[in-house]
Amino acid sequence: MSENVSEARPVGRIENIRAVAPAEIRAEAEKRKQAGWRLVTLSCTELDADTLDIIYHFDQDLRLEHLRVSYPKATLLPSISGIYFAALLVENEIQDHFGVSFEGLVVDYGKTLLLDQEVQRTPFCKYNVATKVEK
Repeated sequence: MSENVSEARPVGRIENIRAVAPAEIRAEAEKRKQAGWRLVTLSCTELDADTLDIIYHFDQDLRLEHLRVSYPKATLLPSISGIYFAALLVENEIQDHFGVSFEGLVVDYGKTLLLDQEVQRTPFCKYNVATKVEK
């Protein structure tokens, strides 16, 4: 008999999530890297006109752990790509879609990883218009 997934686990809730201050995310990522955790991905949500939530998802032996960081959009966000190289793709994607910038990206596409240079609006950001840096 097949198990009903909705009965087995609550839907719409992330378990094992912890709030972390923006200044702590690199140290927390480094701690997980040293302990053998794998970075799964990052999820980004615009909370309001001034704030983004980024959830960092980690896995070790099929156990998931999540770190939630709220960032003011006007600040440079700390990149963890120097710790987890693969983070450069999702951090560049967040730059493209939400119009923010990461400090210390190992490869920075300048908000053109997924968007053409002439694009003026960030697609997932209803409160902000993208600003491109001239090179």
